[in-house]
Amino acid sequence: MTGPRYTPLAESLPASVPFVGPETQERQRGRRFAARLGANESVFGPSPRAVAAMAEAAARVWMYGDPECHDLREALASHHRTRPGNIVVGEGIDGLLGYLVRLTVAPGDAVVTSDGAYPTFNFHVAGFGGRLHKVPYRGDFEDPEALVARAAETGAKLVYLANPDNPMGSAHPADTIERMIAALPDGTLLVLDEAYVDLAPEGTTPAIDPEDPRVIRLRTFSKGYGLAGLRVGYAIGAAGLIAAFDKIRNHFGVGRIAQAGALAALGDQAWLAAVKTEVTAARTGLAAIARANHLVPLASATNFVTIDCGADGAFARRVLTELVARDIFVRMPFVAPHDRCIRVSCGRAEDLARFAAALPAALAAARG
Repeated sequence: MTGPRYTPLAESLPASVPFVGPETQERQRGRRFAARLGANESVFGPSPRAVAAMAEAAARVWMYGDPECHDLREALASHHRTRPGNIVVGEGIDGLLGYLVRLTVAPGDAVVTSDGAYPTFNFHVAGFGGRLHKVPYRGDFEDPEALVARAAETGAKLVYLANPDNPMGSAHPADTIERMIAALPDGTLLVLDEAYVDLAPEGTTPAIDPEDPRVIRLRTFSKGYGLAGLRVGYAIGAAGLIAAFDKIRNHFGVGRIAQAGALAALGDQAWLAAVKTEVTAARTGLAAIARANHLVPLASATNFVTIDCGADGAFARRVLTELVARDIFVRMPFVAPHDRCIRVSCGRAEDLARFAAALPAALAAARG
């Protein structure tokens, strides 16, 4: 008997998970991490109102979730001063990226991103047969001018930019993003990933008309709202584009408990403000730990701090390995020259204390 007859495209792709999760590492190591500081989760947790709403919804989990996510879209529209028709809810930003690529990218179509930027977008482009064109960062920042220029050269359908950026933590001011949108070639859609914008300083979020056909904005409940385990994200865009998601999305992909939790979290902006205060303090703490060990912390507009280890990627990987050996889970950028760094998520005081205690020995072992 023969097995499944895969498409030639599927046959050409590697069967791999883009990220090695902390759970995988814990299984391999045979013990848990003492500090989970690698996945950019919010260890400060979700709003208690969100927890209560999810607990209440659990009693009704025998019912499917609303396939239109009506209540959540209405609340998001009010929050962003737009209309529900400008918002689609999906299974995190990752899920929405997959839908967007499926909608717009045919085999061979050009797509532009930065070399070393968030890799899940690339994963989806490859999965639908698109052709990725990459430009380097300008220092520790994605380069809007280079992205626009490459989009013009290639006739790209999509150009991806995260602001604030993962993995470097940097952020462009709002007016830089607005100039980028104005410069986009005709027919190119800017995919503006704003996963971390809830935690960014004032002046980061650009003023964009939701009906602007040149851009779609992606937001998440995974970061500031502390609901990474739910997988709830949303996109803001022109009504015609948003309606097109109904052609291909998984209409029951966001479950009842997830919708209830996200709706309650959105309604508790005081909790989000408190988390932002905690994140700001943790960024300051991580920067101080880095400097105390003669490392350079990069300025961050996110819930993590990227730390320059002062050498090359091989050295930074040794530092990361030694931290993992000491039960501290962190990650690092994939691409040179940014792989000279490690990336450490914001944590509670006890998490930062464990990182501070482990780092000197990890550095010494890496140098030895």
